[in-house]
Amino acid sequence: MRTDNPWSAGTSALPARQHLPAGTVDAHGAPVLVLDVVVPVYNEEKDLETCVRRLHEHLTRTFPYRFRITIADNASTDTTPRVASRLEALLPEVVSYRLEQKGRGRALRTVWSRSGAPVLAYMDVDLSTDLNALLPLVAPLISGHSDLAIGSRLARSARVVRGSKREFVSRSYNLILRSSLSARFSDAQCGFKAIRREVAERLLPMVEDTGWFFDTEMLVLAERAGLRIHEVPVDWIDDPDSTVHIVKTATEDLKGVWRVGRALAVGALPLDRLARPFGDDPRDRTVPGVPRGLARQLVGFCVVGVLSTAVYLALYSLFRLGVGPQPANAAALLVSAVANTAANRRLTFGVRGRGGAVRHQAQGLVVFAIGLALTSGSLAALSTTAPSTSHSTEVAVLIAANLAATVLRFLLLRAWVFPERRDERPAPAAAAPVPPADSRPGARPAEHPAPFDAFGTAPKTTPAGVARTAPITAPGTVPYADDELRNAR
Repeated sequence: MRTDNPWSAGTSALPARQHLPAGTVDAHGAPVLVLDVVVPVYNEEKDLETCVRRLHEHLTRTFPYRFRITIADNASTDTTPRVASRLEALLPEVVSYRLEQKGRGRALRTVWSRSGAPVLAYMDVDLSTDLNALLPLVAPLISGHSDLAIGSRLARSARVVRGSKREFVSRSYNLILRSSLSARFSDAQCGFKAIRREVAERLLPMVEDTGWFFDTEMLVLAERAGLRIHEVPVDWIDDPDSTVHIVKTATEDLKGVWRVGRALAVGALPLDRLARPFGDDPRDRTVPGVPRGLARQLVGFCVVGVLSTAVYLALYSLFRLGVGPQPANAAALLVSAVANTAANRRLTFGVRGRGGAVRHQAQGLVVFAIGLALTSGSLAALSTTAPSTSHSTEVAVLIAANLAATVLRFLLLRAWVFPERRDERPAPAAAAPVPPADSRPGARPAEHPAPFDAFGTAPKTTPAGVARTAPITAPGTVPYADDELRNAR
């Protein structure tokens, strides 16, 4: 699992989400680019032109911001590159790029990583999803309400026409995600998604898959990091000519589920890089008369406590078969205490990432020692007063002692192990304004710092006065640093 992310080096949190300003223009008076819709294709010479023309007409007619349509050709062997080049020449808001390696995930990561638009989206070339859902998809990202948005064919109000085989496969796959990775989003595979650029900067380097599992991995990591995912019910008609191989894709997806689940279980992903700054979450605010987070923490602690107690008692009964009450109690309490600290760290007190995990476990073991003293003292007192007591009496005494230890444990965890964050932490950073693009030939785009650069584009005006972007390079230079991406023109 890849964990390197040079784009976020030295940063502690994502910037606060803000509404993208309306009506912003560049130095030439053209609207600033807001949305980049990527259409990944492989051998789609028959459907590509129909798809792009329909999408372009819809966006021109309905979308209130400046947009771009990017055709991402990943190693097509038919005439798809020529069709893409022709569309680029005819339609002012269309650009095309070619990758020499296959993989939808690779195409999306490569093109998104170089886009200058603050909102990045993609859709499948068959346009099975009704385009009326496109504006509702990206609106929460433009407004700053959400971090990612997905179309859902499994939402209650979605209207879907497809065969029983694909319906079964889709629902079974999402059931697997819910049961194995605790995913809460309803539809991971719908080819209709969008993401804010600053989130993509941090998230994409963590996504390892380059094929069809790319979407799922991206969503699972985003959800585990606490990012907000907006779901849009869609109208969707199955494409009977789809070239997706269901069995092969399902096998690769299951391998991806295992890989991601293992990485999350061992804490191999720096999900804390995706955290929003302190104060961006309304739960961080102080409300007079309301202890901040206390009610939520109590609920989480009680749930974790009930499960931990059940695990503790089961382990105690199991260990008691082979050893005396004191060793069985110590071993059961130690195992359950480590699990309890980890669960409370994430679920009760909302601490994400691996930072401070060892220190928290060490402090949790101190709290464990206090609980051990209470429960062991109770057992010692019981054996002194009633040497021949029954096993059920031992369990009852341990339950009472654990209740007392639980109250003390919550107080120590809240006040010492996971103390409340203070307001003196840095305030949310304001979103940087988007400077106008430099129109000089060969100039690097000014709107985004390296290495998360724009496509290397500059405004280009059609005879009708419509601004568009097209790749430009200085004479004798290579357009892009990435060898796998080059212009199809």
